[in-house]
Amino acid sequence: MANTSGGGILAAMLAAEGVEKVFGIIDGTYTQLFWNCVRQGMQLVTPRHESIAAHMAGAYARLTGKLGVCIASNGPGVANMLPGVAVEQAEGNRVLLITSSRRRGVSYPDRGGAYQCFDQVSVIAPMAKWSRTVSGIERLPELMRRALSRCWQGRPGVVHLDVPEDLINGEARPVTIQQPSQYRPTLPPVPREDQLQEALEMLEQARLPIVHCGSGVIHAAAWKELAQLAERLHAPVTTSWSARGVLPETSPLAWPMVHIKAVNQLRNQADLVLVLGSELGETDWWGKAPYWAPPERQRIVQVDIDTRRLGRNRPADLALQADVKEFLRRLLAMLPEPDENTLRERRERVAALAAERDQDRAKLDEKLSDRASPMVTAHVAHVCRQVFDDDAVVVIDGGNAAVWANFYYQLRVPNTQLGTHHFGHLGAGVGQALGACVARPDRQVCCITGDGAMGFHPQEIETAVRNGLKPVFLVCVDRQWGMVKINQIFTMKPYQALIKKAVLKRDLGGEETVNTELGEIAWDEMARAMGAHGERVSAPDKLRPALERALAAQRCAVIHVEVDPEKHMFAPGLMHFKAMHQEPKGR
Repeated sequence: MANTSGGGILAAMLAAEGVEKVFGIIDGTYTQLFWNCVRQGMQLVTPRHESIAAHMAGAYARLTGKLGVCIASNGPGVANMLPGVAVEQAEGNRVLLITSSRRRGVSYPDRGGAYQCFDQVSVIAPMAKWSRTVSGIERLPELMRRALSRCWQGRPGVVHLDVPEDLINGEARPVTIQQPSQYRPTLPPVPREDQLQEALEMLEQARLPIVHCGSGVIHAAAWKELAQLAERLHAPVTTSWSARGVLPETSPLAWPMVHIKAVNQLRNQADLVLVLGSELGETDWWGKAPYWAPPERQRIVQVDIDTRRLGRNRPADLALQADVKEFLRRLLAMLPEPDENTLRERRERVAALAAERDQDRAKLDEKLSDRASPMVTAHVAHVCRQVFDDDAVVVIDGGNAAVWANFYYQLRVPNTQLGTHHFGHLGAGVGQALGACVARPDRQVCCITGDGAMGFHPQEIETAVRNGLKPVFLVCVDRQWGMVKINQIFTMKPYQALIKKAVLKRDLGGEETVNTELGEIAWDEMARAMGAHGERVSAPDKLRPALERALAAQRCAVIHVEVDPEKHMFAPGLMHFKAMHQEPKGR
């Protein structure tokens, strides 16, 4: 029973859902909410900016499989939260956002000139899965149940419930708190038997089946079943950028996204693709030729928890609504041992295709022979991979810094990477790193970012220190908007730039660009000023000792890494990324 306030009802319902952490900045408009959350045994984690609370909640949800909860106060608090809503919805993380709004009679609609008032629900609605306001205390439990139900329905994303401050802080009658099983399904959806049988027959008929994985594999925690299926079928596995590592990239059956040419070659050879928890989006080339085989040569079996994603970008030959883990469990139970002749032929084809992948890895690693100072950015992720534990969480943030990190950090344990692969949002990695520390307090967390991206939220270093969180931030410092700069150079004066780079070997200076230069920030000194550990390195051989000292410090650490600004601009795979933004020329 809850008999204190609207905030008390909300807190009791969150407790019934098993919520343990709430992220947000305290405010008088929802005192009864966060106070009752604390009384219910939840921990309130307070950053210094509301959007960081959303990123912390999203990271927490993705790494734990639980509900991430964040709060924001009416007006400016909600306005600050909007970037976080956009990112966490795009990334598909299970986040419940509870906001306060001005008292009834002032808002919905604004009576004119109201303080800290705007139509929060209408602004958030097109950005989120669901957005509603509560009109009266008698409807608060009902609408909260609807919000919680939507959190667990279909693809994860942001669900928003807006509650006027007079309801949150006002008195409420006794309310019986229902258990989650009373208002939403608590078991994942399972596939139909006839569709399972059809999928099984299609796999048995395929000469070279492959598996393509999206974030649905992560949300279902299905990496064990995925590995079993890949090994039984000897089926190579590709992933979306956000699902990297669902099959450890140490596996000979893993085709990491960074080997773009090899991945495209594999997808063109496959006669059947089992698509798990992915809608085949833009960075998957929409599932189209020439990056995938055309439909007449390649059949698609697509499994997703959300029916709206089935066949959305490429028609599926078989579309199943199901939780990925439940699908794989049942499929594995039905799957016979493959024919030995078929398996032998498949191994030979896979081995031949792997040569392109392995040659590309060797070619990429040639960059590591460059030992100059300031360093080529490849060393940052490479050395991190050597120092951090295999199960450490890596957060990849920024523009070119993120590209370098993706290409040189091998993922060895499933669900150990975070980023904004769907949104490319600079600075979100700071909050994701903090959320990772809360989600996995016994694991190491590193965030590789650029000085541009880190500049969005440097104040959160203090948040880490205050909350006893221990992320290690590696800030790749080139003092420029590198990805923008190289685009300007090749767009505005392409031939001149090519001559300078290839023939004259001169610096690609600011004369070809507009407002791409950044000033100096001493990130190591800033870290120390906030109570964190700070270091500065420039040479590759100095990076590992600095990382080891950072981990030994047992507190938040920031390493200012000087990278060569010109080499930094020429991140690997840039031409492929440019092509990803064009419509494929095949069908």
